[in-house]
Amino acid sequence: MTKIVLQKALALAGVASRRRAEGLITAGRVKVNGQLVTKLGSRVALEADKITVHGKPLLFEPKVYFLLHKPAGIVSTARDDRGRKTVVDLVPSKERLVPVGRLDVNSTGLILLTNDGELTYELTHPKFEHDKEYEALIQVPHDWDKKRVEAALKKFVHGVRLAHGFKASPAQAKILNQKSNDRYWVSITLHEGRKHQVRQMINSIGASVVELKRVRMGPINLGDLAIGKYRPLTEAEIKLLK
Repeated sequence: MTKIVLQKALALAGVASRRRAEGLITAGRVKVNGQLVTKLGSRVALEADKITVHGKPLLFEPKVYFLLHKPAGIVSTARDDRGRKTVVDLVPSKERLVPVGRLDVNSTGLILLTNDGELTYELTHPKFEHDKEYEALIQVPHDWDKKRVEAALKKFVHGVRLAHGFKASPAQAKILNQKSNDRYWVSITLHEGRKHQVRQMINSIGASVVELKRVRMGPINLGDLAIGKYRPLTEAEIKLLK
């Protein structure tokens, strides 16, 4: 009988990402065959063991995957304690969905929603190095010309220093087009996902973000999906993600 670690079982059931599942275990929210389990790495057999979370038995729902073009003003969490509308509110589903990673409330673009906790873990953990591509409209100082902007963006290749002393991993950036004398649309590709990272990177070179949109996550592209709309991922896209 095949056994897997308990946190992976919770992720497979869509209870939470593997990292959040670890927190549920150590907080004493999970029982196996009626016994409280708080040790990470405990192994279970899905066919034989009865697993409960918050007293409710683990259920394995069919896996679903959606792509949403998040509008500005929507929070990218499953629920919000301040009562704001969330990305989950925009995608009707009988399965319990969670967003894969986050976009800050003022940003727009691609966000995936699923009940596949294992995939969520793999797409959001930095060790798997899934690319995330953004397009940003940036404001630069009035005396900067295009060459100065290009030189500033090249600093991302070596990693720039962010708030709290953190150094970002190397990233790629280029100018897409010039909108006005001091505003440029740029493309930025990175494989980290720290809070407000793209905005902090732009700030570190002496510029600021006016608009920010995520256009790609791993092999999945936003394409021409209209803002506020969503669609299921195709079988081909799901295979690419896995």
